[in-house]
Order: sequence, then structure tokens, then C-alpha cells
Amino acid sequence: MIGKDIKLAVELLNEGKLVGIPTETVYGLAGNALNESAVTQIFAVKNRPSFDPLIVHTDSVEKIHQFVTELPPKAQMLAHHFWAGALTILLPKKKIIPDLVTSGSDLVAIRVPKHPLTLALLRELDFPLAAPSANPFGYISPTTAQHVESQLGDKIPYILDGGASQLGLESTIVGFEGETPIVYRKGGISIEAIEKVIGKVQVRPHSSSNPKAPGMLKSHYAPRIPMILGDIPTHILQYKNKKIGILSFQQTFEGIPREHQLILSKKGDFAEAAHHLFDYMRQLDQMDIEVILAELLPEKDLGRAINDRLKRASSQE
Repeated sequence: MIGKDIKLAVELLNEGKLVGIPTETVYGLAGNALNESAVTQIFAVKNRPSFDPLIVHTDSVEKIHQFVTELPPKAQMLAHHFWAGALTILLPKKKIIPDLVTSGSDLVAIRVPKHPLTLALLRELDFPLAAPSANPFGYISPTTAQHVESQLGDKIPYILDGGASQLGLESTIVGFEGETPIVYRKGGISIEAIEKVIGKVQVRPHSSSNPKAPGMLKSHYAPRIPMILGDIPTHILQYKNKKIGILSFQQTFEGIPREHQLILSKKGDFAEAAHHLFDYMRQLDQMDIEVILAELLPEKDLGRAINDRLKRASSQE
């Protein structure tokens, strides 16, 4: 069931049930982060491996101190600049956060989402919410309540409808090794923006097993139709005997039906491309085609995070 009833969402979450929630990044599958039964349900509903940790959501920096043992100076700077927003910070956890949430790690991934409906919901709760993306594990992340309904609607009692996700790309995850800031997952806050606040950062590649942070697995965000990443004109020739769909940055291509081509941003705007990415991947996945041809964006700004998702969706290096 889809609706805007925060009171109902609060009741369900207090009962240990799961609710789909809107955020500015993507829709989340939310449960009480302090309730192991609810957290177990999240893994079960998503069919998510227990070694892939979850992100914990709360509504203020002040509340963060209930769940972590320290907030280092650079983490404080990032929180001040980017919360509420699309940044997740890995911090040493207190025992109140179950090990199941962090997949046994001593670090918890935590953020303050920037969506008025979910912030209002979080203010009504006595606990934070564990909320990975509300999709079957490995599939395209949802950016509308209807996406959640089509994938998980028979498994959860309620989806809070906050409209289409403004950003459409998951949060950037930053942690620290000693004094060194590490970007574990590229996302909705660009590396350039982070470096303006705290200086140079290291960027980690994805992890194929036992990831240190959520969303680091190599193959992820994938449509069911094979996605081929690279030079589109070359691949059009290579796959000329198949029904082709195209996901391009700015242009269309001759010889392919126009209705089978989706352009992320005709004007070359990275934010617009990020907003469209998962929705367009989902649309292509529902077309009468046999292969999706996609291309990388310039490796800068949000193009880095979009390229990360495209590489993992195609499971190609």
C-alpha cells in the first residue's frame, strides 16, 4: 500500500515491521535499526547477503552521538557541510547498534537524509532506521514509490510516498583510516565537493566480498537484460542482429528505434543524468529488447558515481 500517512508508518515501524521510505537519493527499505528482528527482515525481504552492511538513518547530528563513540574533526566538518544530504559517514559504533547492521564491523554507516517526509518520520521515532535501497538485492535501485511497489509491494505493509527522488543516486560513503579520509562509495556528493571541505581523499574501488561499507560489491544495480558498456557505435555493429536499447549521455544514434533510446541529459548536466539513471535503466529493462548499450560519462563531478553504477550494472571493468 502506498500513501503519505506518517502516523501509520510510525505505528508499523514501532511494531517492528518494514516500511518503504523516500529519500533524496533513492527509496529505502526501512526498519528499526536497534531491533534485530526488523533488521533480519530487511536482509530477508531484499535477499541481501548478511555480509553487506546497512546504512543507519537519523534526523540530526545531535542524535548521532547516541550511536557512535566519536565524531572526528573531519567527520564533523563533513556533517556540518553536507547533512542533511547525500553523504554517509563510517564511524565507530556504540554497542546499541547491533552487529547484524554492520555485518560484524566496529564501524556503522550513518547519515541524515534530506527529504522532508522522512525527516518528519524520523523525528517521531525513538530509534534510527536501517534503510538500504528498497529493491531486490543486486537489481536497479528505486526512485519512486511505484518502483518499490512493483518490486516489494507484496512483502512490506506500507510505502511512504514522497514523490520521485530528487537526486536519484545513492549517497557517497566516507570513512577514515587514521587521519586519512577514504571514499568507499562514490555517490550523490562529488569527490570534488568533499575535497573542498576536508582536502584530498583516497578513493577505494569496489569490493567483491566482505565489503567494508554498504554498496561496495562489484556486481550491483543490474537490469535483467544484459548491459554492455563502452563505445556505442562499435557495439551497435557488434550486436546488429539483436534488438538494441541505448542508454546514452547526450546523443541519439542512427539505425535504432528512437523509442528504444534514452538520453540521460541532452545538455550534459551531471545532476540531471544522475536523476534519470536508475529510472531509465528500469524503463529499458521493461522494453522489448535483447541488449542495452551504454556509455561512460566524463570522469568528473557526479560522472564518477554514475560511471561506478554503470560499470557494476554491466559487471564489466
